[in-house]
Amino acid sequence: MPVADLQALTRADEAFERLQTAIVKGDLAPGEKIGEVELCSRFNLTRGPLREALGRLESRGLLVRKPHAGVKVVSVSPQELMELYRIRESMEGLAARQAAERMTDQEIADLQATLDSHEKMIEQAHGQAYYQAEGDYDFHHRIATGSRNTKLAQMLLGDLYYMVRMYRYRLSQSSGRPHKALGEHRRIAEAIASRDGELAEFLMKRHINAARINIEQKINEGSLTL
Repeated sequence: MPVADLQALTRADEAFERLQTAIVKGDLAPGEKIGEVELCSRFNLTRGPLREALGRLESRGLLVRKPHAGVKVVSVSPQELMELYRIRESMEGLAARQAAERMTDQEIADLQATLDSHEKMIEQAHGQAYYQAEGDYDFHHRIATGSRNTKLAQMLLGDLYYMVRMYRYRLSQSSGRPHKALGEHRRIAEAIASRDGELAEFLMKRHINAARINIEQKINEGSLTL
């Protein structure tokens, strides 16, 4: 591949990562209308890489494009978000059970090391946020892939994964939630390390149910708008 093409690819990748992170962290809010000129200025991007990044974000379901309405960051209703979390509860519970049965010892060690890095990150944020980058840096991503259930992983790591990430970060910013969530992650990892699939499933489902209840409370209090 020519050097110019490699450089363009790198700029497009950089644009994609910056915009996706902005969406996940809420700097580009759900439902916000975005324009190319504004994004180029705001994120110091050029048109070519930006357009490629927008196409990739649209394919992930993070952006929606409607005729005569332009491009907007995806948004969901409170009811839809509750439904997403109920789906996650069942599917990720199964993933945790199968991960306990199928992950290698090295994968489990890597999972626990990931949580160690998360603890440092939370401390650096003074316990106020718990941001997990995607892929192997994400506890839930590691368990989905570690389940060795291809169809289940495809469903968990498709559009559902990217949409839920938008709300996971925002919800982690409540007082005390980052440390509590990390503790729940560690107990799930311990169950997986003990090869106790039943316990791993139970703990994962309880973890996601707790997150859903937290969302409902925030919506009812008016402290979370979707």
